Amino acid sequence: MANKGRQSRSVLSINGRVRLQRRWWHDAQTGSLAPADEAMDRSGATITPGVLELACRENLSAMSFEKAAANLARTAQLTISGEQLRKEVEAVGRRVAEAQQTGRIETAWEAEDCRVTEERQGTTTRVYTGCDGVMVPVITDAEKQKRREAVKAKRRRCGKKRKPLPPRKRGADQGWKEFKVVYFYSEDMRRQHMAVTHRNHEAAGKLLRREADRLRFGRAGQRVAVVDGAVWIRDQMELHLAELDGLGLDFYHLSENVHRARRKVFGDVAPEGRAWADALMHTFKHEGYGAAWEQLVQWRAKLGRSRKRKPADRLLQYVSLREKMIRYPAFRAKGWQIGSGPTESQCKLSTKRLKGHGRRWDRPNASAVAALDSLDRSGQWPQFWPNASPATI
Repeated sequence: MANKGRQSRSVLSINGRVRLQRRWWHDAQTGSLAPADEAMDRSGATITPGVLELACRENLSAMSFEKAAANLARTAQLTISGEQLRKEVEAVGRRVAEAQQTGRIETAWEAEDCRVTEERQGTTTRVYTGCDGVMVPVITDAEKQKRREAVKAKRRRCGKKRKPLPPRKRGADQGWKEFKVVYFYSEDMRRQHMAVTHRNHEAAGKLLRREADRLRFGRAGQRVAVVDGAVWIRDQMELHLAELDGLGLDFYHLSENVHRARRKVFGDVAPEGRAWADALMHTFKHEGYGAAWEQLVQWRAKLGRSRKRKPADRLLQYVSLREKMIRYPAFRAKGWQIGSGPTESQCKLSTKRLKGHGRRWDRPNASAVAALDSLDRSGQWPQFWPNASPATI
């Protein structure tokens, strides 16, 4: 092979940018190659895994990719543009999502680890689960077309001949889309596991089943779900988690609907309305569905044929459709939680990076960023970067 001399190559490492001088060789049959590249880095990457991990960590709490790049330059003296950081972070996120789907990343805990000790029941294992939807801003097809026209105009003003733009990907039909969050957690919240999907409720149900199998959910002594009143969540729970010992309606969501009817019937500040709502919620919590239902029916009958019957009918319909989920006395007797606050909190935290002024996402890219967040919150970060370890003095 002909000696083509030495050429330089730049690699961004966690210790700064490294410039390598290596010799190139060429012949007509095999083309050009640099054997030193094969010995040093078979992937040919220009950014090392250590830098990628730092970029992903900075992105978790940043307001934008540009801000994450600025923080990376300030804290680690690693210079990378916001656009390049975005491409790298989203690419890593897609690899994380793929690894989670294929089960290559092991869970940080299993159901047998979630032990609880109570006076009545002794020591057992208990795992809670929840599922909810959260709205995420996405880029519409009209916005994509507008951006593309702006890029074309900029290229024309440049005056140089450029390569044709790649085909335009279609955007969403609306500016917001619902993402689904699946969540598992222990009684003391020390063990948490979550996953996110941008697809529909059926995909969320399959995701729920997949993560339950990975956590060995069926081996827990007590398996409890506390969710809000969405019908699709209840249906997916019943379809994919047949081993559930209890499926409960979040007490706060029920209270929201009771107080909504109270404001329509009694007004916002009427003391008799607040007293009625407090008494009804006390009945739900301590006596159960049957007693509360009788109380609701008697209250509706006293309204006569006035316009106030309409909000009362809505409340009755809401409660009747969720009869099997309103089991607060039984849940409390077993020491189970009756609120879905942990799931609601995780929905806000897991999509915090995706929301904010001016942010618009392609749904696959948003899922990739959310996958990195779920990797961190589920305690699986060291498994994806196994070589990362804390510094020692």
